[in-house]
Amino acid sequence: MKIILGSRSPRRRELLSQLGYDFKVIVSNVPEIDIETSPEETVTRNALRKAEQIAENNPDYLVICADTIVVANEIILGKPQNIEHAKAMIQMLQNNVHRVLTSVACVYKDIKKTLVEETKVFVIPMTNAEIDEYINTNEPYDKAGAYAIQGIFAKYVSRIEGDYYNVMGLPICRLHQLIEEIKKTSLVE
Repeated sequence: MKIILGSRSPRRRELLSQLGYDFKVIVSNVPEIDIETSPEETVTRNALRKAEQIAENNPDYLVICADTIVVANEIILGKPQNIEHAKAMIQMLQNNVHRVLTSVACVYKDIKKTLVEETKVFVIPMTNAEIDEYINTNEPYDKAGAYAIQGIFAKYVSRIEGDYYNVMGLPICRLHQLIEEIKKTSLVE
């Protein structure tokens, strides 16, 4: 089965490669929507809209798209727009528990499947100096919630409940299961 990953994220490319699939990358130009009725619906709709748009022009490919958001105090945190925005996000996350939601949408011919994975992330208290030091790195600025669990910010994460890879942007175990289900349904190897 030929696969397209609809993402510019180097982390998602790396994670899909870990599964052993060959794929090409095409980035969708569909704008993300901000809020639906719930965070789960928001990420699912974003991922599915991207996948459907790419699948229109690539009908013989399984198209995989994802959307990841951070939800803290029931507020959706996307990617920070600037250093002040990043600081406000990290201040909200420190000494708190938040949820990371990733939706993955797979579109292949007339098959459309989605999943949503949730991981809880526990962040220790941080001083103002630690927050300032972190936001003055390059790490926060292309990531939902202004942090990378696999990067410098890891020293502030005391534990997680759920899928680590989900926090990086792609729940690879559930994605693999979904791909295999689609292969069986479509009778394609």
